[in-house]
Amino acid sequence: QSAYRSYIETVAPALSKISFELDTKQARLFETFRLDAERYGVIARNTAASVEVFREENVPLQTELSKLDNDYDRVMGAMIIRFEGEERTPQQMARFLEEHDRDRRERAWRGVQSRRLQDRDAIESVFDRMVSVRHEMARNAGFERYTEFNFKQRHRFDYAAEESIAFQRTIEREIVPFVRALDAKRREHLGVDTLRPWDLKVDPKGRPPLRPFRDGQDLIDRTRRVFDELDPELASIFASMGDDMGDCFDLDSRKGKAPGGYQYMRDRRRTPFIFMNAAGVHRDIETMVHEAGHAFHSMLSRAEPLLEYRHAPIEFCEVASMAMELLTMPHWGHFYDDADALNRARREQLESSLALLPWIANIDAFQHWIYANPTHSRDERAAAWRDLKTRFGNDVSWDGLDDERDYEWHRQGHLFGVPFYYIEYGIAQLGALGLFLHAKREGVASALERYKRGLSLGGSRPLPELFEAAGVPFDFSAGHIARLRAAVEEELASLPE
Repeated sequence: QSAYRSYIETVAPALSKISFELDTKQARLFETFRLDAERYGVIARNTAASVEVFREENVPLQTELSKLDNDYDRVMGAMIIRFEGEERTPQQMARFLEEHDRDRRERAWRGVQSRRLQDRDAIESVFDRMVSVRHEMARNAGFERYTEFNFKQRHRFDYAAEESIAFQRTIEREIVPFVRALDAKRREHLGVDTLRPWDLKVDPKGRPPLRPFRDGQDLIDRTRRVFDELDPELASIFASMGDDMGDCFDLDSRKGKAPGGYQYMRDRRRTPFIFMNAAGVHRDIETMVHEAGHAFHSMLSRAEPLLEYRHAPIEFCEVASMAMELLTMPHWGHFYDDADALNRARREQLESSLALLPWIANIDAFQHWIYANPTHSRDERAAAWRDLKTRFGNDVSWDGLDDERDYEWHRQGHLFGVPFYYIEYGIAQLGALGLFLHAKREGVASALERYKRGLSLGGSRPLPELFEAAGVPFDFSAGHIARLRAAVEEELASLPE
């Protein structure tokens, strides 16, 4: 912790200024010398945008934001719930939400929420300051709102805030009814009059919870066998990360560990690292193959000589990861040797590929509201969240759970550390579903060929061209989303319930 704070306070600010000097020189050289636009167009465009938004007075503000984000991670990582005589992390508590005993599920759910609410004021204070600092940074850079500043800073050239808002409305119209229809079936199977928040993870037909692996090491072993069957090249990449935890994996949940999961490419060594909080539930399989997809992306573009091109736009990075969640499904027998459990896992994955979209739209819409109203009060923020839950949320009752509902967003770390990074998952899910459906029509080999072709380009081409290289459209129109929803519904109809 001390070393990281020292990095934030002393190293990162110096690097920021040096990077700006290099960017400025590079931008000037791009104007002076005629280079191949096909090869250097993306880096030239990105460099110009970085120079445009940089302000030296924002360097200490960015340092403050990094420290605030670290404060949030420390608060969340310190959360421990004492449940049935044992101390557990919030991630480990997820297992109890899959239990059939409804009273036990409720106690587990309330235990997690109660613990999070204990730190409500600390989390709110961190976020209040983050919003204020970000608004100040945007104004320093000549932008009226942080939204436009962030889009430029994130090198978003292929869609604007208006298109993000249109995406939210499309999800509300095309996908929310699908999710609420699933809720209605769940309510019927559970035999309850009203769904409550602790009813959303249990198997509605009373079957035992899916328990696909024992611990992080077992998760590595089984995942390796999945990739051995899926594709030799991808299997070789995964095997190169080692047979055990080593220095490429940190998988098991434990006290004090930061929440979430990610893959990080160590650019000097050019080796990937996967971090997650596994607790032995099915969702951990999705996370593992998801982060492995990011590792494949990093390794397939590792020979690229330009460092910047070894990193693609997030919207395409998430295609690399989310496609693995879907393309590995036929090989999940290495986690489930029972046909019924395997079909349940596949069905859950397909349903969640669409059911995730309203939450993505909810988070994205919340961010747009926050930074369009940077001087809002905490009460106004809670009211905005309530309104969005009405538009995008599951058909569940929050009666008597006002605080738990109003501060539910505290668990979404992206809102704190990487603002406006969330719609990428929605755009990428459409691409991942396109690859999955291509595999169903034309075969897995064809889909993987397209997948690897797109990933091997790294970030060397504009975002729509990366999608095109992978054989999927860069399209989040209402018509395209409706077609994908219909295709998923058709696929679900072929699976036993």
